[in-house]
Amino acid sequence: MNKLKNIILVLTVAVGLNVFAVTQQVPSNIDIAPITKAEKTYQSVSPLDLVARPNFYLNKDVKIKAKFDKFSTLGLDYKPAMRSSEKYISFLIQRPDVTNHNIPLSELKIFLERTKAEKYIDLNSGDIVEFSGKVFSTALGDPWMDAENFTVISKEDK
Repeated sequence: MNKLKNIILVLTVAVGLNVFAVTQQVPSNIDIAPITKAEKTYQSVSPLDLVARPNFYLNKDVKIKAKFDKFSTLGLDYKPAMRSSEKYISFLIQRPDVTNHNIPLSELKIFLERTKAEKYIDLNSGDIVEFSGKVFSTALGDPWMDAENFTVISKEDK
């Protein structure tokens, strides 16, 4: 039994020394560039599917194209899914399954940093937007999402 322990100890030390030696042997003529983070890939999702299956999308990066409804304070400062009203504003999109009325999809809580939202102050209800980000919570059984990217696709004619 002691021989087995000694063999394991010797192998462990040998492997450790080899790892140390390999990591220390970087030729001086090689320029080591910093590793850049790859761009995120966002999964296109229907807002109704996201609302129907929030747990499936939890901690996933998603992209949604929808009709903008309005900026709001819905969900801000709610402790279980905290986004401060000082730093964020929420916005609502219209329900895609209702076409004869403008009804917001209030089950989907979407947050945008106020500094980004200020660029889109002229948005009107019905304008087509695309946004992407991470679903960070399913508090109250609803999806809560940080919009990392926000683009206006088209403006509705008045």
